[in-house]
Amino acid sequence: MKAVVHRFVDQVPEDPEDGVIYVSIPFSTVIHKCCCGCGHEVVTPLSPSGWQLIFDGESVSLRPSIGNEALPCRSHYWIRNNSVHWAGWYEDAGAKRDGKRRTKRRALTDRDDPSTDRDIHRDQSEGSRSPLRVRLRRWLRKD
Repeated sequence: MKAVVHRFVDQVPEDPEDGVIYVSIPFSTVIHKCCCGCGHEVVTPLSPSGWQLIFDGESVSLRPSIGNEALPCRSHYWIRNNSVHWAGWYEDAGAKRDGKRRTKRRALTDRDDPSTDRDIHRDQSEGSRSPLRVRLRRWLRKD
């Protein structure tokens, strides 16, 4: 599948159609059948630390990617402007899942503590391996 269409709905139909992304604003959820054609339903709950829906008036995009590592097909793709962009198939589900959990934990921590500046903390702990913008900021502050 290379493209999808979107429909805004209050409730998802019992038998979703292939190639249709159902967006339920009341339930903050997007549901579609896997784009590989395996027939499994893919549920993406929308949240600040999870999937986000972008609607530009004509098309929808979901981010981050759709990773079906728990399904038999193990497909992985992005949906951008109603187009399906393939990333391949998962080989190591455990490592990917652990990485996603770390990313979510970091996002929740940063959200709860608005004073968190990862670049400054990283600069203090990594020394010369700090990001370029932090080193540049430090250099500009010197007299």
